[in-house]
Amino acid sequence: MNNQLTSRIRNKMSEFSKGQRLIANYIEEHYDEVAFMTAAKLGAMVGVSESTVVRFATEIGYAGYPELQRAMHEMVRSRMTSVQRLEMTSKSCSKHQLIDVVLNRDIDMIRRTIDETSREIFDGAVHAIVAARKVYLIGARSSHALATFLSYYFNLIFDNVQLINCTSEAEVFEQMIRVGKNDAVIGISFPRYSKRAVKALQFASNRKARVIAITDSVLSPLAEPAEFLLLAHSGMASFVDSLVAPLSLVNALIVSCAIYKQDEVKDVFDSLENIWDEYGVYEKVDEKNIEMV
Repeated sequence: MNNQLTSRIRNKMSEFSKGQRLIANYIEEHYDEVAFMTAAKLGAMVGVSESTVVRFATEIGYAGYPELQRAMHEMVRSRMTSVQRLEMTSKSCSKHQLIDVVLNRDIDMIRRTIDETSREIFDGAVHAIVAARKVYLIGARSSHALATFLSYYFNLIFDNVQLINCTSEAEVFEQMIRVGKNDAVIGISFPRYSKRAVKALQFASNRKARVIAITDSVLSPLAEPAEFLLLAHSGMASFVDSLVAPLSLVNALIVSCAIYKQDEVKDVFDSLENIWDEYGVYEKVDEKNIEMV
């Protein structure tokens, strides 16, 4: 179990009431299940009231039960297999509740990311990217989708962007062989963290490049080699990692870089619009029919 959570519980164990001791023991033995339980359900499992569960959370130093639950989520995410995650989700909520649970978790992730994002670090990352000779992007596994999205728009803003193919470790370093102090390297990874992304950022840092990490925690292995650490909360939705907040942060990065290069970007899009019209890239929509509908 999470060492910090374990320490909090054990340091307070002698002060707990009988009901709180039952909660503590149940959490230590079944933390993987409790991470997906409501306070009411946890109370029912151990035979105490919901209010007792909430008081337990505050007693060990959390703002409330949701914060205690998030601490368990962070630990579970990095340890549970995909099959275990799926099983836990099926136990924790009914099928008709799933859409509400998933969407509300995503909303919470975005809110927490807004509250905890350092504007100073974010602006520093934007300046480093805009000033870079070349921008390298790396995101393995599910984070590759974020890196690809970022690459698509960065290629419209800059003419010096390279999306790293992560098929093999050797291939990663071959593509980064010329990286140096005038370059920016953006690495994206969330639990379970990609070893290739971590090694790529360490390599870039050793080469004195400006390293930007987009990840979920200061404890992430991507944090150590990063000059600019951009944090976005990434929760679990069954075996799927929610990347809604990270994508929102990526959107902010794209828009901010575009604003710094506004005149150049405007010229690019003027040219693109002409090309799209000439070659019929997009289907034209009949506005009259839309109004009728």
